[in-house]
Amino acid sequence: MAGKIGGNDNEAIAEINIVPFVDIILVVLIIFMITTPFIVKPSININLPKAASGQDTAPSQLTVSVTADGHALLNGKPATDDEIATFAKTAIAKKPDTQAVISADKDVPHGRVIGVIDLIKTAGISKFAITIDKKK
Repeated sequence: MAGKIGGNDNEAIAEINIVPFVDIILVVLIIFMITTPFIVKPSININLPKAASGQDTAPSQLTVSVTADGHALLNGKPATDDEIATFAKTAIAKKPDTQAVISADKDVPHGRVIGVIDLIKTAGISKFAITIDKKK
């Protein structure tokens, strides 16, 4: 039992024992450290091509990803070419300086990537970026 040294035994203990609180906080911290990698892991695995040159781009509300089998994803969700074109037209109507970010797997045929770029430019978006992995 915890108590004061030299105090009256009839008095109630009015001090807070901080040790159990610290133990609980450390357990919660460990739980967060273990679960964070599962939460942060992206759900789309795209093997981006590597390049030595490239610049950082600002996040965009229009992100098109093309998987290795040629399927398109709009902001992380499967989409058809028509859905991408419609979304791009509404995005450019809301914000005229919208930039599209295109992520394509390195094994995607060149024609499919050009088709996505053409789809976005036809919708009225003139600025787009193509994501890469930096060479080390």
